Amino acid sequence: MDQSAMFKLSYGLFVLTAQENGFDNGCITNTTMQVTSVPNRISITVNKQNKTHDMIKATGLFNVSVLAEDASFDTFKHFGFQSGRDVDKFEDYGPKKRSENGLYYITDGVNSYLSGKVVQEIDLGTHTQFIADVTAAEVLSDVPSATYTYYQDNIKPKPEAPKEASGKTVWVCKICGYVYEGEELPADYVCPLCKHGASDFEKEIR
Repeated sequence: MDQSAMFKLSYGLFVLTAQENGFDNGCITNTTMQVTSVPNRISITVNKQNKTHDMIKATGLFNVSVLAEDASFDTFKHFGFQSGRDVDKFEDYGPKKRSENGLYYITDGVNSYLSGKVVQEIDLGTHTQFIADVTAAEVLSDVPSATYTYYQDNIKPKPEAPKEASGKTVWVCKICGYVYEGEELPADYVCPLCKHGASDFEKEIR
């Protein structure tokens, strides 16, 4: 276990992966952090609407691939901030490897990966926080971790400005770009694509 891999978790965005009954899945998260150093223990917080959540709850195993600043937008677009329920996210994806726990981790645009074995679950309402022992950790590159701000400023394509403003109010998901049309966004609204809540939408006039 490479202890320096733990430092990559200080901040950033991660591809969280799991497997159940031979079915692989994954989603992007920004809620991974180190809990203790002896033993090496981390926590992840996962939306209950994600299939990856169900897999981790069933098996107690997951991998975290730490996305680096050289990650492509295609990686974010492919995994998204949600995990599909009827699609294997790794079926047409590469390059990737399996760690000792049998789960995939991605190798391009990633500076490290960690494997976790759940030791505690905390119900947070819409999410579950999983506390896990780190069973493997490896540094893959020295490229800095990609923060959410870096993703917004340098990786996510900038939207084209509308040619003529119609004065219509829309709400745009800052995570995946989904557009909700309406004067007001319900406080309990959940993005149908990335499953993030209303707080991750910003108002635009188009």
